[in-house]
Amino acid sequence: MFKALRFFGWPLLAGVLIALLIIQRYPEWVGLPTLDVNLQQAPRTSYVQQGPVTYADAVTRAAPAVANLYTTKVVNKNASPLFEDPQFRRFFGNNAPKQKRMESSLGSGVIMSPEGYLLTNNHVVAGADQIVVALKDGRETLARMIGSDPETDLAVLKIDLKNLPSITIGRSDALRIGDIALAIGNPFGVGQTTTMGIISATGRNQLGLNNYEDFIQTDAAINPGNSGGALVDANGNLTGINTAIFSESGGSQGIGFAIPINLAMEVMKSIIEHGQVIRGWLGIEVQSLTPDLAESFGMNGRPGIVVAGIFRDGPAQKAGMQLGDVILSIDGEPANDGRRSMNQVARIKPSDKVAILVLRNGKELKLTAEVGLRPQQEQPAHTEK
Repeated sequence: MFKALRFFGWPLLAGVLIALLIIQRYPEWVGLPTLDVNLQQAPRTSYVQQGPVTYADAVTRAAPAVANLYTTKVVNKNASPLFEDPQFRRFFGNNAPKQKRMESSLGSGVIMSPEGYLLTNNHVVAGADQIVVALKDGRETLARMIGSDPETDLAVLKIDLKNLPSITIGRSDALRIGDIALAIGNPFGVGQTTTMGIISATGRNQLGLNNYEDFIQTDAAINPGNSGGALVDANGNLTGINTAIFSESGGSQGIGFAIPINLAMEVMKSIIEHGQVIRGWLGIEVQSLTPDLAESFGMNGRPGIVVAGIFRDGPAQKAGMQLGDVILSIDGEPANDGRRSMNQVARIKPSDKVAILVLRNGKELKLTAEVGLRPQQEQPAHTEK
């Protein structure tokens, strides 16, 4: 018997192994289900489509309209670092001797028109006693402030020189993720510099940088001194104003933000025409509808923002709005996000009527408010990021 097993065992074992391999390779032969994985194979092509070898033409078009800014201001500081010591301050109080000192900073600006209007960041020029504009062609001149808007961190300057270059305005609403982005500015004061990247994202908000945020995100290198400079496309058209970066080291880490030119142009035109940005205002403070609040209001799954504060004699109070109301929509637009809804109101012309749908005590109410003029808000200039 053992001889028979020895004689037939190896062929039998080999046969079983071959059968298992066949079943694994062709399971449908024995009625087992198959695991279909549909993969899309790229077709074979005779050539590879390539982008331009150089973006020098785009830089040549845009760079002359990007200027370096040098600002100075007089500040009062303690005459000696000793007076910063708490013990000295207890003795001298606020009567410690002061010394006037000059502080300087740098940034960039974009010449928007041959008449000499420049766009830059508010934090670049805020509080400056003198603003020097240095053009790429070597000319220098002093600039005067036309107006600023701390809520978008934009400022408009004016210079009086002849034969000024001006940049070509692009369309930030046509940008796509992956488009080429060129950042032109004056990083660290080394002189005009161009860096290249792509559009990483659009519509970035809730970053805590400005009150009104709709940033373009790019990985083009942006460093201190680039603020107020140009973000241009592959054709040299202006698509944004470089504003800030996220960085732990203080230098570029591939996450930079620019204000879209569509928004910047609205702000610039309003400042030139009115001396300030005209924004609509309801006179309310709102907060997001958290899951707990949504459950308490009995509106799970529905959009809404909660009225957390109302300004006395403001448009909302005059319209009959109350604390604790849940705003469901404004002019038919669902109120999904407080910041976005307030930005929507800001774009409405003061004195225009707006329809507001609110939920109060489980019942929907339709209110009509006359949009007011948003008061000017002072905001300290944030440092270069």
